[in-house]
Amino acid sequence: MTDLRSTHDPLQTLARQLQQFADARDWGPFHAPKNLASALTVEAGELLEHFQWLTEDQSRQLTPNQKQAVAHEMADVLLYLVQLSTALDINLVDAAQAKMALNAQKYPVEQARGHSRKYDAL
Repeated sequence: MTDLRSTHDPLQTLARQLQQFADARDWGPFHAPKNLASALTVEAGELLEHFQWLTEDQSRQLTPNQKQAVAHEMADVLLYLVQLSTALDINLVDAAQAKMALNAQKYPVEQARGHSRKYDAL
């Protein structure tokens, strides 16, 4: 597994910046994986709140102010996810690529195309 802090891609740079931000504030004791996962869930709920009463069409046509608010919540979700990956020494890109490969097996194009059914119902 690649050390998230040792290379120079944007995600790893972000992880390093987050670590420096937290270190400067002595927040390490509060950043146990359980706490970071809890915070991530809270932020995901705050993201969902922006779409709660919108129709599907409205959710695709956000105003600039709505988009900015959603962008802030998305950033919060990303920041906690990156912090959690650092705390657990999980390379997010490697994990995402492995998961995509698994999903490709679970959702073959010929069976999944045009359907929203879960893999066990294809």
